Amino acid sequence: MTVLTAAPATGLHGHVRVPGDKSISHRALMLGALAKGTTTITNFLSSADCLSTLEALRALGVPITYTEQQVTVHGGGRLKPAHVALNMNNAGTATRLLMGLLAAQPFTSCLVGDASLSKRPMRRVSQPLAAMGAAIDLDAGHLPAVITGRPLKAIDYTLPVASAQVKSAILLAGLQAAGTTIVREALPTRDHTERMLKAFGVRLTVSADRQTIALPGGQPLIATPVAVPGDMSSAAFFIAAATIVPNSHIRLPQVGINPTRTGFLQIVRRMGGNIKVTPLESAGEPLADLEVTDTKLQPIDLAAADIPAVIDELPLVALLAAHANGVSHIHGAEELRVKETDRIQTIVSELRKLGVAIEAYADGFVIDGRKTSPITDAHVDSHGDHRIAMMLAVAALVADAPLELHDAAAMTVSYPDFLTDLERLCKGDLR
Repeated sequence: MTVLTAAPATGLHGHVRVPGDKSISHRALMLGALAKGTTTITNFLSSADCLSTLEALRALGVPITYTEQQVTVHGGGRLKPAHVALNMNNAGTATRLLMGLLAAQPFTSCLVGDASLSKRPMRRVSQPLAAMGAAIDLDAGHLPAVITGRPLKAIDYTLPVASAQVKSAILLAGLQAAGTTIVREALPTRDHTERMLKAFGVRLTVSADRQTIALPGGQPLIATPVAVPGDMSSAAFFIAAATIVPNSHIRLPQVGINPTRTGFLQIVRRMGGNIKVTPLESAGEPLADLEVTDTKLQPIDLAAADIPAVIDELPLVALLAAHANGVSHIHGAEELRVKETDRIQTIVSELRKLGVAIEAYADGFVIDGRKTSPITDAHVDSHGDHRIAMMLAVAALVADAPLELHDAAAMTVSYPDFLTDLERLCKGDLR
């Protein structure tokens, strides 16, 4: 058990350089492995998920040098058969992207994961890859996945569910396929793969509405340096904390503000949040310094069109709604049911312990921030989900009693030093 206590009356103060973006760290490793030449990656996220990707690529014969300062990937354009099953642990993004990457390789691979990852749906990836000619065997739609590489043909595919992971898996397969692969999506999802492919010298076309991507297959990748920006999804926890803890004023330097990742910023502002964004010069992904002060919040209504840009931050949206002056409704978030946990159920069960008036919908929840009750159970549980664990740590800052968090170690999936950095802000550490 990890004891979580309230923030001081003086609030949160100081600055935190959040770790590198998880999505970009995964992709930099994979594209570096396929590229000709040496790719250097700075500000790489040294989390459990990203290290699972690194070790999987090493098992596939890719020489990778790893230090806290820099990751160096010696790409050769080809992968080699792994002599063991590739253990992806809890890395859902890496698993789905690797399915696309391995689908055209001339050997058989096996992907396995931990109990949580083994419950997550994989047919949404295997089905479009099968239409391209891939041979992927799943266990009732889940891991383990046995991938027998085959020559692939291009596909014109419309995503039935908004998913950057599925889109990216198809694009990575399309890169190795004959013809031009086209991916269409009803709502734009995060576009890190498209941006990074271009940085590695790949020609692709993105429509003006960002909903159609066309990628000619057979193109080589050329190694390039990758500077990973600070992860907006990690920054979101500090934004939420400084917004709801009275007397707070914090700064978050060099955070990635890719337009497909700033949904949380927009939502906090719609709720009345006070966030100053100072854009920085950047040759790759857009960057900014963020400055946040506490404020009173208004309720919000979210529909399906709002969800793709904020899917990972919805636990925090629920927490903010619990501190808003009114009733908030979140719909169109059924994708939360198949994350690391059923996040709708988990959010509702854990916030109710803290006296929050929250009810579940099939695709979201309703929260009345005007109705609060005393804590009914100070024993909260991450359920092995890193984002639930960090959300509860933020919730504890304004709780009327200390909380005991079960499985705080889940945070290592995306942010190993989260509690340390949060404590620094509580102490007003300005280093």
